[in-house]
Amino acid sequence: MNIYAGRIASLRALMRARDWDAVVLTGSDPHGSEYPAERYKQVRWLTGFTGEAADLVVTLDHAGLWTDTRYFIQAAAQLAGTGVELHKTRVPEQVLIPEWLAARFADAPEPVIAVDGASIMDAFVDEIVGAFELGGAQPYIVSSPDFINYLWTDRPAIPQTPVFTVDSGSDRASKIARLREFCASQGCDGILLSALDEIAWTLDVRGSDIEYNPYVISYLLVTEEDVRWFVLKEKIEDPDSERTFDLLAEDGIQLERYDALDEFLSECGGMSIYVDCRAIGRQLADVIRSSGVAARPGVSPVGLWKAVKNPFEIEGMRAAHIRDGVAVVRFLHWLEKSLGADRRVTEWDAAVKLGEFRSQVAGYQGDSFETISAWGPGAALPHYVTPCTDAPELEPHGLYLCDSGGQYLDGTTDITRTVPLGELTPLEKEDYTLVLKGHIDLAMAVFPEGTPGCRLDALARAPLWRARRNFGHGTGHGVGCFLGVHEGPQDIRQNLNPVPLQPGMITSDEPGIYREGQHGVRHENLILCVSRGENEFGRWLGFEPLTLCPFDTSALDLDLLDREETEWLDAYHRKVFETLSPLLEEDVARWLQQKCRKIANFAD
Repeated sequence: MNIYAGRIASLRALMRARDWDAVVLTGSDPHGSEYPAERYKQVRWLTGFTGEAADLVVTLDHAGLWTDTRYFIQAAAQLAGTGVELHKTRVPEQVLIPEWLAARFADAPEPVIAVDGASIMDAFVDEIVGAFELGGAQPYIVSSPDFINYLWTDRPAIPQTPVFTVDSGSDRASKIARLREFCASQGCDGILLSALDEIAWTLDVRGSDIEYNPYVISYLLVTEEDVRWFVLKEKIEDPDSERTFDLLAEDGIQLERYDALDEFLSECGGMSIYVDCRAIGRQLADVIRSSGVAARPGVSPVGLWKAVKNPFEIEGMRAAHIRDGVAVVRFLHWLEKSLGADRRVTEWDAAVKLGEFRSQVAGYQGDSFETISAWGPGAALPHYVTPCTDAPELEPHGLYLCDSGGQYLDGTTDITRTVPLGELTPLEKEDYTLVLKGHIDLAMAVFPEGTPGCRLDALARAPLWRARRNFGHGTGHGVGCFLGVHEGPQDIRQNLNPVPLQPGMITSDEPGIYREGQHGVRHENLILCVSRGENEFGRWLGFEPLTLCPFDTSALDLDLLDREETEWLDAYHRKVFETLSPLLEEDVARWLQQKCRKIANFAD
């Protein structure tokens, strides 16, 4: 029996012993994190699916995994033989978990649905209950925190890594004061922060409890009287952490055990606490409800505050992107020279070499996500996992896609370049050009203040739509400053997210196209929202590219670009060369000059 099919069978045996009709597991942790620590990768352990976004439902006769368009091909391959069926999201015909459960148990008087109360968000459980209520049924929800421990006997512990402070251009005292002002405006006695990026930003602390994310697994409770950071998992013996905790104590921040929050809240009856139910697990929400604490549900204000970078953070991001650009240009130069010399280079070799170049950069703290290094058919999977053994070799034709990023003490980067490795088919060149055309059209956007990203998404898609092509993922996500490579609340995608783009927000610009079994194309820069002036029609905004690295113009069909797009590309390449060339070795600078050569040839 397939190892994962065996684990599903063991879960069903547990369900029968406890009279559960269904189990729901999410791919998150008690803080609603997109990237959880190894301990919370329960869906991966049960199914073998390694994608970043997936939820699992198991009944006594069905197992289903829900994931989005980025992972359809990958999921189909990894779930083969497990008995787990793929359910697709972000497609017109999608049926999400709450609706699926309600339909599945429509004739059951009171189905028993078990959830891992530690790691499923309270808001998601409410969605499940709400879907049943629409049909007139009422499920019995069993919150069983960490029940997977009965099966996953060698499950990793909650990590506690060294903690250190960073300079963000604004002190933590002012951020805490701002939180207290917010609580007063909401008529609350305090606010509980659970989202790890929000806690890291508020306290100006970083760690590595989660791979690729400089977070510290913890909770933060801010009231008018005190600030309590529930962070301690074990005895601290790291000198840097001890110094950090001493600094926090000097600022009046009390350190508590991570597992002491439930007990503390149970003694806070009568208090009114603002909570974001999207980042609060069911178990914690039940503790709050049973304690007599008046929970005021709402959206945490920290996400928006954090998304609008201050001048210090913006300059840090600019500096980080210059150094990151040097590393990526050195890598692309190495790649071209290696293949030109007929050296054998695999997808894994390329990813490792890029990591080596980044590791030589000042302030480097690690990658911001797992490098996607994919040639040909592999690039048709938007979130391809590069195999470390038996990795495909890069061949001297077709397209190679590399999506990567770095974490630096002064910023976070995320860049994708699609590189021709030799002769291209007409279709490859056309796809390459249309995607870059969409990227440029979004980068050139000028729009009125108050415009949300969902209204700009079509700018990047229009060139593809006119050719009857499309891509399934979002066009842009927010990026933190030495924080998460994916953050909100803003984005640029088709979902109707009303959050307006504001000066100081940093977002990705990454349209793509993917042809299963053939090739994939994606072009990505990070772009800073900036002011573009004011007139009688209002205030205007636009974008400044932060990423500095050439696009390979040899793959372009120039007939598909108009004058304005070509001139934008030339101006961008001029900036790339002028900024990076003084920092490069002479041979690499000469190579960069060729890559940045002017392509516009329009008669005035």
